[in-house]
Amino acid sequence: MDLTALRNTHPDHWFKAAAIRTLTLDAVAAANSGHSGMPMGMADVATVLFEKHLKFDASTPDWPDRDRFILSAGHGSMLLYSLLHLTGYSDMTLEELKNFRQWGARTAGHPEYGHAKGIETTTGPLGQGISNAVGFAIAEEIQRARYGAKVVDHYTYVMAGDGCLMEGVSQEAIGLAGRHELSKLIVFWDNNNITIDGTVDIADRTDQAARFRASGWDVHEIDGHDPVAIDAAIVAAKKTNMPSMIACKTHIALGHAAQDTPKGHGALTDKAQLQAAKEAYGWTWGPFEIPAEIKAQWEAIGRRGAGARADWEARFAGLPASKQAEFNRIYAREVPKRLSATIRALKQQMSESTPKIATRASSEKVLEVINPIMPETVGGSADLTGSNNTKTGDLGIFMPENRKGRYIHYGIREHGMAAAMNGMVLHGGVRPYGGTFMCFTDYARPAMRLAALMKIPTVFVMTHDSIGLGEDGPTHQPVEHLAISRATPNTWVFRPADTIETAEAWELALMSKETPSVLSLTRQNVPTVRTTHTGKNLTAQGAYVLAEAEGKRQAILLATGSEVSIAMAARDILQAEGIGTRVVSMPCWELFEEQPEAYRKRVLPGGPVRVAVEAGIRFGWDRWLFGERGRREKSGFIGMHDFGASAPAEVLYEKFGITAEATAAKVRGLLGL
Repeated sequence: MDLTALRNTHPDHWFKAAAIRTLTLDAVAAANSGHSGMPMGMADVATVLFEKHLKFDASTPDWPDRDRFILSAGHGSMLLYSLLHLTGYSDMTLEELKNFRQWGARTAGHPEYGHAKGIETTTGPLGQGISNAVGFAIAEEIQRARYGAKVVDHYTYVMAGDGCLMEGVSQEAIGLAGRHELSKLIVFWDNNNITIDGTVDIADRTDQAARFRASGWDVHEIDGHDPVAIDAAIVAAKKTNMPSMIACKTHIALGHAAQDTPKGHGALTDKAQLQAAKEAYGWTWGPFEIPAEIKAQWEAIGRRGAGARADWEARFAGLPASKQAEFNRIYAREVPKRLSATIRALKQQMSESTPKIATRASSEKVLEVINPIMPETVGGSADLTGSNNTKTGDLGIFMPENRKGRYIHYGIREHGMAAAMNGMVLHGGVRPYGGTFMCFTDYARPAMRLAALMKIPTVFVMTHDSIGLGEDGPTHQPVEHLAISRATPNTWVFRPADTIETAEAWELALMSKETPSVLSLTRQNVPTVRTTHTGKNLTAQGAYVLAEAEGKRQAILLATGSEVSIAMAARDILQAEGIGTRVVSMPCWELFEEQPEAYRKRVLPGGPVRVAVEAGIRFGWDRWLFGERGRREKSGFIGMHDFGASAPAEVLYEKFGITAEATAAKVRGLLGL
């Protein structure tokens, strides 16, 4: 490729783009680690986008109506960091770039949400960014319909590479976006034909343009180094009523000796080759040195949106005060003041009527009172609406014909659903929840992990949470999934025993600002175990004494979810035999761990034998059985030790020994009776 011709044809553009390339080379060399090639290849696209199209104001990076820019190919993080520094984001200093990939720096190896303004989502696991972007675009559509285009009207731009498009989740996202005609979503495909192992054709022969077209996208194919063609493609993409993919034919590691090779993907640190690349760019300045004129041009780009932002603020100020307050409340992730009273009223009603229903049905009852008072909730399911009980009558279906709809049919796309929900939370103004079977958290796991990593309160509604789902058998019966979810840092796993605990779990999940929640809910009916009303949210303590021992306390039964009623029945058996037995309901281990030592000691004192009852594997339970003042030789577990089987639920519980009688027998054995 003739770099001299490119430089001479568009010199102003060229040197602005070269600033991105040289900062990338310098930062990766300083760290002796990183990925140079993608930022070098996509610098032209980024320059045109930021200079001519992206609506943003570097001085007010959280402006709600800004365009969103998502770097799905997160390994190319220096592209984003360079753009943020050049355009004048105050927290992306030159020193941060010099400390690329170092301890405590904002410039992590892959972009991490929360480290710096302008990083809209955490990317790096390929396919996540483009899938998050679908959620961003859905959130924008819903809010534009609700507040009007004078308040919400912006684009979501994404840069994705071959790796993003090879990941299966990308098709889930692309199909969802195409079906919903998300015309404010524009994806730039870095079509450089290079992966780590070699050229793309060693592993893939997909016609990506045809794939996007088949999924309902508008497609443009351009030279990714021609600023005129880039600009024209973006202009055209904005005019369509479909999401757009712009296939940008680029050269990875443009101008470097490693150009168009797999080596160009990674860290280009050879000093002589680095210097030769800079000379090819016509760049005569030193490491991390940006000439004042070029920096000033970039900073002007960073200020370009200030007028639009000021105009938006004026329009927003013209809204009724109540509308402004609601908008600000929702973006601050604050719940309405009447949520707690609404939950308390439902709890009292349920403790008095004592229904015997599945906790998935309990969840629907809770949503029926929550959704009318929280207009920001957006529900959905991965083609299991009737099973997950996630839809309430007031929501309406989100479709191109009804952008005010608050319920999304995601189709059989668990991973895409979870990633899109993360995008909605990150966009702001929406509190999404989505359902599937607990077993299929396996399909959603990468996005669930990123929700925890990003500290965002996505709500994952996971029903059919044990062998209690019955005849569908071990392919659908989760046994290890509670343990997997509990092993994930910064995740609240709620397994409520009845409608009251389910209501409390929902209240906590919606009040959370930084922790995602997994609601593990039953298919089978369970009795109400909280029959005495209390206004206090006991689930917030993680575990609590549900039933105290009568007489001398000799045993403590610990249980969650559908097994709490089994523990209560076992207590009846033991108490009738004169064995004082306490039952502790443990709807959320993580919140119990956060309680003061004194409280945990009151709930789990030393002395009595302990038996845990849960229709999952034992993994994790020893923390409570012989930690927290317990003893190994005085503890036992009633639950699963292998996969389940296909049979009615009540048969499975009997055959696998998860019964009140087996629990009582375990206690007797530990007591030597």
